[in-house]
Amino acid sequence: MRAVTWHGIEDIRTIAVPDPVIQQPTDAIVRVTSTAICGSDLHLYAVLAPFLKRGDVLGHEFMGIVEQVGPGVANLTPGDRVVVPFTISCGRCWMCQRGLFAQCETTQVKDQDKGASLFGYTSLYGSVPGGQAELVRVPHADFGPVKLPADLSDERFLYLSDILPTAWQGVEYAGVGAGDTLAILGLGPVGQLAVRAAKQRGVERVIAVDLVDERLDLARAWGAEALDARTVKDVAVMLRDMTDGRGPDAVLDAVGMEAHGNPVAEKVIAGAARLPKPAGRAAIRHAAIDRLAALHTAIDAVRRGGTVSLSGVYGGMIDPMPMMTMFDKGITMRMGQCHVRRWTDELLTLAQADGDVLGLESLATHRVGLDDAAEAYKMFQAKSDGCIKVVLKPEL
Repeated sequence: MRAVTWHGIEDIRTIAVPDPVIQQPTDAIVRVTSTAICGSDLHLYAVLAPFLKRGDVLGHEFMGIVEQVGPGVANLTPGDRVVVPFTISCGRCWMCQRGLFAQCETTQVKDQDKGASLFGYTSLYGSVPGGQAELVRVPHADFGPVKLPADLSDERFLYLSDILPTAWQGVEYAGVGAGDTLAILGLGPVGQLAVRAAKQRGVERVIAVDLVDERLDLARAWGAEALDARTVKDVAVMLRDMTDGRGPDAVLDAVGMEAHGNPVAEKVIAGAARLPKPAGRAAIRHAAIDRLAALHTAIDAVRRGGTVSLSGVYGGMIDPMPMMTMFDKGITMRMGQCHVRRWTDELLTLAQADGDVLGLESLATHRVGLDDAAEAYKMFQAKSDGCIKVVLKPEL
């Protein structure tokens, strides 16, 4: 089969790899009909190189048709259409019983001291081959995959794999509702869906911050007040000015470790990624820092007693944090990998609603075949050609 594979920093290749096979009774094999490039994949493209090896199959957002199931899978049959959560969870352990599926004790990567295994996401998270491929082995298929109706397009459901529940959880963690103001930093795919999720959930005022024209325009079209970070000296000051000097009730950081605004940190991160693998892994595990412009802006901007919700991925171990400000303001911080299966039932209902109420079918700006993945990664990283979301279609 063909698959999108990692071969070095910013070196992505679509090559032939062996077809996956059933390895455990609860496995399934899924033929992929749609997969996507996620903002988190860009961390693999450059930052997390020490934890990858040549030929690793990338991708954690995918859906398709079940081709084969192991003897322990009673809930699926060949021919079922499914979307697969990017977090691999058993559904039965102590963590899963409490809805903490991203911390599943059955699939935790204990030798790395990490949570649940993830598709296509480095040795830190289990080295499970990913979904940017024609076929995928899906562990714990007796719990994870979400069965789908046959009468709507793939893009109504594809984002249930990651970015839609990630955005939904981010808004849930923000704890805002009617009468509240939510600021969203970063208007990539998760930020865009967070805008829509917040409006759907009745948040009165959403202020969306970015520095790319197309992203700002799209958020504005979905009811947000768009704030162009290029036009203000200090985003946090502006957000306070827009909220009677108090600050938003919550700030959702949908940017993460790739934030603009700190060229020194950018050089340090790039240097760690290029070290020999043992040294690079040690540097990231023990001395890594993130580009923290978005996170520090969120902490600075949020009102006293407010909440900072982190949906963007961070990986630093010695990140400097403004603890005096955080303590004095009494803020709440909520964060973590998305517990995808916790949200999929209600989101599946919402995705099927008449009128495509979250605009899922129109979120993708580019649809290409697997053979065009390398150029698509470059375009997505550079935010060129108006790129907001890329969907890969194996049949193209």
